[in-house]
Amino acid sequence: MHRLTSTFCLLALLFTTTTALADCVEPTKQDLKSAKSAGWKLDDDGKRQSLALSAADCLGNPDAELRDELAFEGLSAWMRAEKLEVTTLTSLRLKMLNAVQAPAAEESSFLRPFAILTLAELVRADRKKPYLSAQERIDIVNAGSHYLSNLRDYRGFDEKDGWRHGIAHSADLMLQLAMNPAIEKSQHETMLAAIATQIAPTTHFYQYGEGVRLMTAVYYLARAPSFNKRDWDLWFNKLMDNNIQPGPYNQARLAQRHNVSAFLLPLYFSVRESTEPALKENLLPAVREALRKVN
Repeated sequence: MHRLTSTFCLLALLFTTTTALADCVEPTKQDLKSAKSAGWKLDDDGKRQSLALSAADCLGNPDAELRDELAFEGLSAWMRAEKLEVTTLTSLRLKMLNAVQAPAAEESSFLRPFAILTLAELVRADRKKPYLSAQERIDIVNAGSHYLSNLRDYRGFDEKDGWRHGIAHSADLMLQLAMNPAIEKSQHETMLAAIATQIAPTTHFYQYGEGVRLMTAVYYLARAPSFNKRDWDLWFNKLMDNNIQPGPYNQARLAQRHNVSAFLLPLYFSVRESTEPALKENLLPAVREALRKVN
């Protein structure tokens, strides 16, 4: 059975990752509903691998239940339970990278933010049981950082359409990468630069927890040994110089202050409550000074 399953997944990899995701078919929703009702437990391993690949094709579907509560939830549950084979994970990674790197015209779709969130789960799986090469990790860092830096769709939740939440989902990917010990300093620098571009946008007031999600990624980057106190002093000085400027209030400046505060306040609390002396020494003075500049 294991050889048959591996063969199936390899064929799926060859035929599904060179183009965009296939259409999501109605039977997939029913199969995912059945799997969810069973606690995402499937005795047939081959069917689980096949259903995971089919679920990936539903991540851009406008049906919020199918996209979020079934397709993504199923993929996340199986990855966290280590129920997907490496060939399936590889196919999913290539599918998600293809989606994230789609033309800018695709920005308003659901697929790209959910592809980013699925990449976060794939990186988490690699942290728990490494299966990615060094270059494959770099590719994810670069694709995720480019997507985050260039994202201009700030929609979060809609009663009818459900979640998009591209900023928060990108922050979740940055968090998982920050927690992965195989990611190196040069990648940390790329990630931190991307995060900085979205901490205080001028065209949108964050209202769905984006600041906390971005903060969490920075917090875990600060726990890595890549940056010292001087690095963080310089980073926060640049962040505030770029986003808090004197002058009369307008919507853009108010949005910046609102958004940067939503990042700094939870970061200050998290660092202050940390039991890691090095983290406090490196970050707390810079965060305090940044908060003074907001007020």
